[in-house]
Amino acid sequence: MISINQHLIRPQAGLISTGLLLFVVLSFFSVSIFADNALSSSDSKMPRDSMEYFFHQSFNDLAEELDIVAEENKKGVFIMFTDKDCPWCAKMKATVMNQVAVQDYYQANFRVLTIDIRGDAMIVDFDGNEISEKDFAFKQHRVRATPVVMFFDASGKKMMRFTGIVRDVKEFLWMGEYVVNDEFKKMNFTKYKRERKKRDELVSLGETS
Repeated sequence: MISINQHLIRPQAGLISTGLLLFVVLSFFSVSIFADNALSSSDSKMPRDSMEYFFHQSFNDLAEELDIVAEENKKGVFIMFTDKDCPWCAKMKATVMNQVAVQDYYQANFRVLTIDIRGDAMIVDFDGNEISEKDFAFKQHRVRATPVVMFFDASGKKMMRFTGIVRDVKEFLWMGEYVVNDEFKKMNFTKYKRERKKRDELVSLGETS
């Protein structure tokens, strides 16, 4: 028959109880912190006003914008040509440009501006010349309908032009990558989208296999 020393059991039992209590307390705080972080993460991804968080504030001086591009080491200037009666422009602002991922990516890589194709407001173009918004849109860039988006490099040279609505967030982010990674020098955007879609499908297959 095995003899059990009761004096040894009691201290050990006390240690076990204390350890269990500590584990429960730590688990509670860990779950609370995780929940708070999850809520904060969710809140940070809520849609935000595109005019405040997507477009940069500007003094309508594109030559000055190029200086900012150089100072902040950005890829270039993104301009959305629009007008107040454009429903597709409004849709893009309300469904794509209001997304945090889009806002963060574009603001990190470009100076993000908007031009009214019917606007009489005077701006300074990339060459330092004063011109109205509507003349900059039509006379310099032949923009007649909206939406049109254009990307300009750090010297004011056009890198890409896209006419029409961008369907969703993914496509708009791909467009930004297409310019940032200089893919526009190798292929058109339609081909890039096909290749990008295939790449995503391969990654997805790799994750599920």
